Amino acid sequence: MQVDETSIPDVKLITPRRFGDARGWFSETWNAGAMAAVGLDFAFIQDNHSLSVPAFTLRGLHYQAPPYAQTKLVRVARGRVLDVAVDVRPGSATYGKWVAVELTSCIGEQLLVPKGFLHGFLTLEPNTEVLYKVDAPYNREADGSVRFDDPDLAIDWTVAHENMVLSEKDMNAPFLKSWKNPFGAAP
Repeated sequence: MQVDETSIPDVKLITPRRFGDARGWFSETWNAGAMAAVGLDFAFIQDNHSLSVPAFTLRGLHYQAPPYAQTKLVRVARGRVLDVAVDVRPGSATYGKWVAVELTSCIGEQLLVPKGFLHGFLTLEPNTEVLYKVDAPYNREADGSVRFDDPDLAIDWTVAHENMVLSEKDMNAPFLKSWKNPFGAAP
């Protein structure tokens, strides 16, 4: 596996090798021992799978509050997404900064999103399927979100907001200025 840093060093882009022949290809998408050897030691306990039928479906910016905070390893099984991670760790040198990476089913890139980050993605094709591993269970009371179009974050989603398909939860999420950060006090 190839592991690359992004502009926020704790967010990693992981590209597994694919071994192909006339039948197709095989890829090992996670190997705990190999990842631990390069400093990525996570005990993933749950796999999630989502299907977004329309293109430009936006899911996010979501998080699980402590003690249910989650590290996520995100990949695309079908289609393409713009995957976004926003650092909201108090005291972090990159607080309020974001990383956006296009993940595709063709190449199989994965984004490692640590605890203390908001996460969201925008589908770029219809019928996009996203898979992600998490290292803590989902808890309804710990579930939260921040507005995807927060002007203080100024995320470039590459698509006009009026063309996005959003849930009620995501449309009504608080802005960063009025959000109570469950990861601690903002800097």
